[in-house]
Amino acid sequence: MPARTATPLAGTDRPLLLDIGRVIWRSWSARLPTGIDRVCLAYIAHYGACADAVIQWKGRRFVLTGADAQRVMAILLAGTTLSRRDLVTALARALPRALVAVPRRRQIYLNIGHTGLDDPGLVTWIAEHDLRAVHLIHDLIPIETPEYCRPGEADKHIRRMTNALASASGIIGNSQATVDALERFAISRELRHPPTTTAWLAGDVLPASATATVLDRPYFVSVGTIEGRKNHLLLLQTWQRLVARLGDRAPLLVLVGQRGWEAAAAFALLDRATDLRGAVREYGRCDDTELAGLLRGARALLMPSFAEGFGMPVIEALQLGAPVIASDLAVFREIAGTIPTFLPAHDAVAWEQAILDFCAPAPERARQIEAMRGYRVPDWPGHFATVDQWLETLPA
Repeated sequence: MPARTATPLAGTDRPLLLDIGRVIWRSWSARLPTGIDRVCLAYIAHYGACADAVIQWKGRRFVLTGADAQRVMAILLAGTTLSRRDLVTALARALPRALVAVPRRRQIYLNIGHTGLDDPGLVTWIAEHDLRAVHLIHDLIPIETPEYCRPGEADKHIRRMTNALASASGIIGNSQATVDALERFAISRELRHPPTTTAWLAGDVLPASATATVLDRPYFVSVGTIEGRKNHLLLLQTWQRLVARLGDRAPLLVLVGQRGWEAAAAFALLDRATDLRGAVREYGRCDDTELAGLLRGARALLMPSFAEGFGMPVIEALQLGAPVIASDLAVFREIAGTIPTFLPAHDAVAWEQAILDFCAPAPERARQIEAMRGYRVPDWPGHFATVDQWLETLPA
């Protein structure tokens, strides 16, 4: 999280309106935060001191102002110490005022988590109150690669992007790759394209002092929700071949991430493939210190994704000096340059050979380690320096 808070914009003491609904519902469900959740929290940490808040619920929008907004956002930032009782108390106290509060005309409304963007009522609400809406777009994956998403998600995401373009005074892209994808979408549907800026995200600041984890064999790490587009199936099938070839001398595969969707074949291998027992370790939950240790000790981070909007694990690995073997995606090249070893996502033979090479002191691994010395990790101060300056350019 950024350590500082924003200064007021546009000459007013509280010009911003932060949509905090996603963080409330995710915190309430006690689920581990996703990458988007962490970005939402970073925005609360940065702008919360000079912002009102809005909560979307069942097609309605409730505006929290002043101390009500500050109290709820402070509870959300408490993270693992979040108390449901404190949250319920704060929301109950704020509700009578939130039922009648309205945003101020020309207030900047920040929607960071795609919250409610599929609801045309949000577009109407933005227009009725003459808000300057700014949406942070994370990806267009359900539209561009619907085969890796839940049924119906493509149509829902089309509505999100259509409404975002229709209602926005400006768009923030988490990468130039995302901005380019949104522009292609707008052109293909002859939709308006509001002003945009690209502001890279920051990964979690993992403990630099964490000791490298040592396991009984060389190991590789994959970080991310286990879902179809992350291509875990390629890794698991590769490990089956490695075990058949090397037996107990095969390296270990460490999977860090919760189980998601559209990955039934990968789940079946994890649950029932006897040849993978002892060769694959699954970490559904992993704190920052444990993750940092695993990355520091790994032969490489493996990212064979078919599609990504950004790729925080790549940033986090390079931050800790861990080599990266990744699919050849434009966004990975954008955020990591030529440092990783890039392979086609479908080339199982190339992945198997690279993994075998990285088990030893391979020249390609040494090249990465040397190249990392000049790598500057994206951080939240840099992100918000870009966004703060850009927000000042929005017409008042």
